Amino acid sequence: MTRPPTAAQRRVIDAADPVTGRLKGTPAQLAALVQRGLAFRHPRPPHDHFLTPAGHRIREAPEPAATPPAQPSTPADTGVFAARTGGEAPSDAGPARGREVHSAWQGLLELRRMTNPGGDTARPCGWERTHLVQAAALALEAAGHRPAGPEGGGYRVRATPQPEAVAVREPDPEALRACAATLEKAGWQVGEHGEPRTGARYVLASPRRV
Repeated sequence: MTRPPTAAQRRVIDAADPVTGRLKGTPAQLAALVQRGLAFRHPRPPHDHFLTPAGHRIREAPEPAATPPAQPSTPADTGVFAARTGGEAPSDAGPARGREVHSAWQGLLELRRMTNPGGDTARPCGWERTHLVQAAALALEAAGHRPAGPEGGGYRVRATPQPEAVAVREPDPEALRACAATLEKAGWQVGEHGEPRTGARYVLASPRRV
């Protein structure tokens, strides 16, 4: 791609579903995004359009602006779903949040079905490989694990210097092993390790390719 998307195309990209990448727009807009490699048309009815990995990168890149950027908004401000990685400020954990998490997880499984060879839903897809922390956190939250509060116990998912790997920390050893089992069931390769200085145990997880 040699030139950025037009303003109209950027609006379509920005409005894509944050988990599945499903797009809404005019036929001409969607066709133009496909032509530029930013979207693909699903071969099965209803033939919806979805962002490619390149389209996701465009969506996440800051849009050039002549005016100073606005203050970043939180997921609660924008209404965009974000899995809890641990350490966030306390927020609603009631039935509404449960429905949001369930819907996001089902959407991710559908994205796996549509983009993995053979419709394989048992292993992570391309979106998860470019959103490692969010993908791992969604798998954990969808399975009912408790994310850490600002100071309390619970899981924390963090990026690591290793490519395609996240670290999951949980002070309760039994809960840590349960997190590892959940990620393994969700298609991740996991291994338990100890911090060299403190000896604290953590799980290193990466998306399984085969």
